[in-house]
Amino acid sequence: MNTLIFLLRSFGIYLLAGFAEIAGCFAVWLWIKEGRSGWLTIPGLISLCVFALLLTRIDEESASRAYAAYGGIYITASLIWMRCVEGRTPDKWEITGALICLLGAGVILLAPRHG
Repeated sequence: MNTLIFLLRSFGIYLLAGFAEIAGCFAVWLWIKEGRSGWLTIPGLISLCVFALLLTRIDEESASRAYAAYGGIYITASLIWMRCVEGRTPDKWEITGALICLLGAGVILLAPRHG
């Protein structure tokens, strides 16, 4: 598979998975930390199932490698969520950290593998 297509497809799946995981966890956060309805946990659980299913769509032979690379994209998705949902702008250190993590995810995904 073309490297650029592989990267774009993987990044898109990881980003969707990140938003699904964050949405599921955020539902519990709203319930426990902000006193919202416990019924929010139902769509939250569904969202967490979508997250798990999306990670199986990553074109990788090792689940652990797919999860390790996901970590960098999850951090980036969290900062996007912070801005778009919580209305807080990430600071330069958060953005710098996310860029470092994306670089690490890229190394994990693109490193040459020997048979």
